[in-house]
Amino acid sequence: MKSQFLNRIFQILIVLFGISFFTFSLIYLSPGDPAEIMLTECGNIPTPELLAKTRAELGLDKPFIIQYGSWLLKFCKGDLGYSYSMKVPVATKLFSSFITTLKLTLSSLILMTLISIPCGFLSAVKRNKLADYLIRIFTFIGISIPSFWLGLIFLRFFGVKLGWITVSGGTDDLKSLILPTITLALSMSAKYTRQVRTTVLDELQNEYVTGARIRGIKESTILMKNVLPNVMLPLVTLLGLSLGSLLSGTAVVEIVYNWPGMGNMAVKAISTHDYPLIQGYVLLIALFYMGINLIVDYSYKYLDPRLKEER
Repeated sequence: MKSQFLNRIFQILIVLFGISFFTFSLIYLSPGDPAEIMLTECGNIPTPELLAKTRAELGLDKPFIIQYGSWLLKFCKGDLGYSYSMKVPVATKLFSSFITTLKLTLSSLILMTLISIPCGFLSAVKRNKLADYLIRIFTFIGISIPSFWLGLIFLRFFGVKLGWITVSGGTDDLKSLILPTITLALSMSAKYTRQVRTTVLDELQNEYVTGARIRGIKESTILMKNVLPNVMLPLVTLLGLSLGSLLSGTAVVEIVYNWPGMGNMAVKAISTHDYPLIQGYVLLIALFYMGINLIVDYSYKYLDPRLKEER
């Protein structure tokens, strides 16, 4: 087990190196001059002399391999550099944006779970009945509606009409967190409710459920003690993937609500050609995805004892 874990860590390091080189190459080949953009945003006239001086200060006048090697050496020392556009350390900006996105991620996942699991179970147990039809209609509408459109509707109704929230956004307080959370949770719960319903229906057709019913065990006991643990295994995989997606920053929703998270930050960094910030963002998200997948893989043996016995 220890050697397997170390092997996974080694694979993660190799993948991170490949992603860093690939990302750095794409940024280097992308059109636009970050020095010119930075000077323009600061209100300076980008004269040829000033551009040459700024490029030299940022190290942009050096060959590609020198730039990448210098960045990689600093990265190994824990230095992600300074943001060109925001004039702050990249690590500081990533940390502050990550904390803000983490609030939105956890609140959305919790609300989505509270909606999708009960609705999915109810839809499966009441198959082809009124409750099932209503839930399936809800999921169909939820999947069909884009999250940005739902966000705009919420903003107009709760912000413009009722005046309950500030339309301009830009803060991460509890009041500003409510609508983005509901928007993301509703969009995800439609998909997860269908997944829960399908998984529960498959489990209810297994022989152990039939045997439990024949022995006179209550239906609620069968669902909670037998079906639910078996349903959680595929759901944990989906939750892990959703957690990685949300932590990477749901850019559309964050832009609609002007939420100061990872997605909003990434869009601004790309528009200003902020190389260090983009590079740090991509590596951080790649690390999160692989780390979450690693945690999900090792959690299977605790959710399903049969996998632990096979190992």
